[in-house]
Formats: sequence, structure tokens, C-alpha cells
Amino acid sequence: MLKIAVLISGGGTNLQSIIDSIENNYLNCCIECVICDKAGAFGIDRAKKHDIKTFVIDKKEHGVALSDKILEIVNEKVDLIVLAGFLSILKGDILKRFHNKIINIHPSLIPSFCGKGMYGIKVHERALEYGVKITGCTVHFVDEGTDTGSIIIQKAVKVLEDDTPETLQKRVLEQEHKALSEAIKLISEGRVKIEGRKIKIV
Repeated sequence: MLKIAVLISGGGTNLQSIIDSIENNYLNCCIECVICDKAGAFGIDRAKKHDIKTFVIDKKEHGVALSDKILEIVNEKVDLIVLAGFLSILKGDILKRFHNKIINIHPSLIPSFCGKGMYGIKVHERALEYGVKITGCTVHFVDEGTDTGSIIIQKAVKVLEDDTPETLQKRVLEQEHKALSEAIKLISEGRVKIEGRKIKIV
């Protein structure tokens, strides 16, 4: 059984989708812990409701030591780290120890609307400003860059003429919930093969 740590910064709807996927037997894995970089985030309440161990490592308090604090918690205890709406950037030893064992969900079709400063509603605002007809979400491995790791899954969402950033965000989020659990399932089944920066699903 795949052991995972889920990292969050806010409400935890992607966390909830993983919990639901485990409870309905879609995923054969267990959430060893939920780690949040922001005190008072509702996602922590979601985890506690399901008796999942929680940790709050406030980025304002720990700053550059945040990644090392997280590594102390997860080292040799989990097989995969899932960034589910986690807004801090992981750096240092954790990226080496968990090479190709950290995944992130991003609310656009990478390489569009990603990188530094591109998170949350800002992504959807930029997509609408640019006038794209299709957007979506991407699950990718985490490397030393920001949103630059190998792509595992992408799901497309049609942009409607009357979309606002909020309505677009809502529809993309629905696909995020599906994509994240799908990626975890593929990894747990050993079906994700990395060849250079390309990934094959076998």
C-alpha cells in the first residue's frame, strides 16, 4: 500500500478528493499525514475529521527552513508527497531524497500560465486575459524549478465566453480532483515510467 503525505495551504478540496478516493476504494493507499504551511487553514479540519495526523509548519515562522522541517516529518515514513494546493516552494534536500516522488497539481495546461507568481485565481485571470479557448490542469513531478517537472496527466477544460475567473476556476477544480487521484493511482500501480523528461503510462 502506497503511503503518502499531502501538503496543503488552504481549504483542502484536493485533499478531500484524495480522501474520498481512498474511502471508495479507487485508491489503494493511505494518507500518513497532512502538512499545512498556514495556521487556521480549513484543510487541517478536513484531515482531523478523518483521523489523519496533521502538522502545521507556518511559512511565516519557518521561512527558508520550511522544506527541511517537512523532510524531518516525512523522511522514511512515506513513499510519495502530494502537493494539493500547497503554495510554498520546496527546496533543498527534500527534492533529492524524494526525487520523482513528489507530485503537484497546477490549474493550467503547463507550460502555459505557470511558474513564479502563478497560483490560485491568478492563473485563471491570466488565461482569460490571454483569450485562450482551452485551459485545464496538470499533474507533474516536482523538481528544482517552479512547475517545470515532467508531466504525468493533463485534463482540458473549455473556456466559455461568459466565464469569470471564479467560474473557470470552479470547473478546472473539478478536473483537478479527478486528475490528482488518477495520478496517485497510476504511481501506486507502478505504471508511470520516466524517460528523460517524458513520461509513459504503461
